[in-house]
Amino acid sequence: MTDTKYYLAVDIGASSGRHILGHMEDGRLLLEEIYRFDNGNELVTEEGRDLGPADGQEQVPGSHRVWDTTKLFSGILEGLRKCKEAGKIPQAMGVDTWAVDYVLLDENDEMIGPCYAYRDGRTKGMDEAVYRLIPERELYQRTGIQKAIFNTIYQLMADKTYRPDDLQRAKSLLMVPDYCHFLLTGVKRQEYTNASSTGLLNPATREWDRELIKRLGYPQELFRELSLPGTLVGALRPEIADEIGFTCNVILPATHDTGSAVMSVPSTKEDTLYISSGTWSLFGCELPEANCSIEAEAANFTNEGGYDYRFRFLKNIMGLWMIQSVRKEFLQGYDYPGRREDEDYSFGNLCEMAAKEEIASLVDANDERFLSPSSMIAEVQAACREAEEEIPTTPWQIARVIYRSLAVCYREALAEIESITGRHFDTINIVGGGSNAKWLNELTAQETGRTVLAGPGEATAIGNLGALMIADGCFKDLFDFRRCVYESFGVKEFE
Repeated sequence: MTDTKYYLAVDIGASSGRHILGHMEDGRLLLEEIYRFDNGNELVTEEGRDLGPADGQEQVPGSHRVWDTTKLFSGILEGLRKCKEAGKIPQAMGVDTWAVDYVLLDENDEMIGPCYAYRDGRTKGMDEAVYRLIPERELYQRTGIQKAIFNTIYQLMADKTYRPDDLQRAKSLLMVPDYCHFLLTGVKRQEYTNASSTGLLNPATREWDRELIKRLGYPQELFRELSLPGTLVGALRPEIADEIGFTCNVILPATHDTGSAVMSVPSTKEDTLYISSGTWSLFGCELPEANCSIEAEAANFTNEGGYDYRFRFLKNIMGLWMIQSVRKEFLQGYDYPGRREDEDYSFGNLCEMAAKEEIASLVDANDERFLSPSSMIAEVQAACREAEEEIPTTPWQIARVIYRSLAVCYREALAEIESITGRHFDTINIVGGGSNAKWLNELTAQETGRTVLAGPGEATAIGNLGALMIADGCFKDLFDFRRCVYESFGVKEFE
């Protein structure tokens, strides 16, 4: 038997979920990926008929993009079995996912309808429906959350518009990671950092904005007491423990994956600028209070709740979703002049080859046209064509256009955040999978004129583990944990 204390981060993204075990050894945090499983949207009809994976399919009228929560939970259980097989039983575990999506449960705790995916088209026009009840300016002043058509506030308006009976029948609303924790423990908790992404919280009170919820006509009983990262949810349900062969405590991480990623930024300075770089690029800093100014709203910055009530003042930039999408199309056989069957479409090679190209075209990486196109390649080409710029054709040219466009977005966001906050930032910390994109890091340093510190790559899982380990006494506070992250993983510097 070993005395090693293991902690388990279940980190689920839009395309995959991972079980990452963490433990301390000689003062350093060590990681081990114990299991990985696929994830993705499914297309279903209004009647519930499955049309298959949503990737690469155009959303036709009468269809919806949804998450298969049964498959998702099966992946979580299988990863727990792998821990048992490896003889590494976690002391505690927690689940983080993307934000804004949720499930509705009835009085018997059964799901009402599907778990809609944020890229589903049902929210079209729901912003206007919300603004008829509360003006857009007042909404930002009350919540500090940037406008994104997939925010929970607009998804709930779609429920109210298209499925009002289901919304009235609902007794519980749980964000996706809250629902996973409920399935594991039987305990319902609404976690603060993810709840802040809904657009329904008051950043001054750090609680649900009850007046806003009433004005929108959403059932008040769906919004319960909020719990902070580090809160004990409970032990695994007996039937789950019997199935996987052990029990452990479930503790809330920052269940919004960006909240977890920002926890792992390896800096103990208060004036720290970060990019959480993955499917999305989240560009921002931490503030003690929300900034709901006119300037912040005009620049489309958001104030999301963070660990220990530290506000994540940031801007959502489309991010590596664009690269992920075009890569998938090339892997699926998208044809182009000079294509070879043995071509390497790995992220590393796309980045390396893009650096050797010369095409100067740029697109607005924040344009909603890139949110969920049927073909990302065609959409990038169309944007270049409409701007009368050179049209990229090869994977390397397309990657170059995307990477350079992202770096320009970072430069613009830097100017905005320094203007709005009155702060100056000498360095930019890039964490998450995008921190491994060497050329993008170089571009970011060049465009912004700032030193870039890249790493760690496993930012979200590390931050998830941090909340569990702080709660269990391994670290005294957030800064103690961040110091350990730096000492354990270091950073790569780009001037």
